[in-house]
Amino acid sequence: MAEIPLSHVKIHGHDVRYRRAGTGESIVLIHGLAGSSLTWREVMPTLAEKYDVIAPDLLGHGESAKPMGDYSLGAMASGLRDLLAILDVERATIVGQSFGGGVAMQLAYQHPELCNRLVLVGSGGLGREVSWILRLCSLPGAEQLMPLVFPRPVAGIGNAIGGFLHDRGMRAPLVGEMWRAYSSLAGAENRKAFVRTMRGVIEPSGQTVSALDRLYLAGNLPTLIVWGDRDAIIPVEHAHAAHEAIPGSRLEILEGVGHFPHAEAPDRFTEVMCDFMATTEAGPSTHLGLRDALVAAAG
Repeated sequence: MAEIPLSHVKIHGHDVRYRRAGTGESIVLIHGLAGSSLTWREVMPTLAEKYDVIAPDLLGHGESAKPMGDYSLGAMASGLRDLLAILDVERATIVGQSFGGGVAMQLAYQHPELCNRLVLVGSGGLGREVSWILRLCSLPGAEQLMPLVFPRPVAGIGNAIGGFLHDRGMRAPLVGEMWRAYSSLAGAENRKAFVRTMRGVIEPSGQTVSALDRLYLAGNLPTLIVWGDRDAIIPVEHAHAAHEAIPGSRLEILEGVGHFPHAEAPDRFTEVMCDFMATTEAGPSTHLGLRDALVAAAG
């Protein structure tokens, strides 16, 4: 499958890379921690047959700049707002996987006027539980050990082997996505950005940011929740909790799938996405729905 090439723009002086293909209603795909737009490579061509699909490399990730600064969910959401403005996209369906799900929820909360629909894929920000590996990486001093755990020569050899196997049709998508995240941390700038981003949402005891107390605000926004029943990074129980907290949301649990449904089961993922797009109308384009929900919740 042909890889959609990277484009770039300057935002506040920083280089931001993104992939874009197709025409029609816009869909924005947001990757997770230590990920990049490449994680969507298996689903972008199919979605682009019907939609304008945009997959950015968040700041600190992939081929985008890795400046010193704010890597919080709010800053990431504002960065996406600015990217959409530069790309002349007025509204879009926002899809976020893992950490990207937290960014997607933050964007929908800060800028509901930009969001047609919300799709959460193995999303963070819905409970405390998270993989022990990420909790270990949040320990003080962990960044000093990372050059030993993520050595560049090993990452380079692994990437070469992975590319060789992929080109010959031999795929292990879950392993591939985990390896891509691992190999991205071989660079010093990447590790620093990863640690700054991760410590904004994870501590040794678990996730520190939760959207559960305000998920009711998504009630006016068509919402799809997609999860693998074998997710070892963020437990599938979080999907059920989010589904209960968001009135009218749609829940899709994919059997035999782990933390990367879009890579592990791309056909099932795109089928669910396209059906969701075709059977729902865009949410309200003003702040009125948000105001009404806040007033109602306040009693």
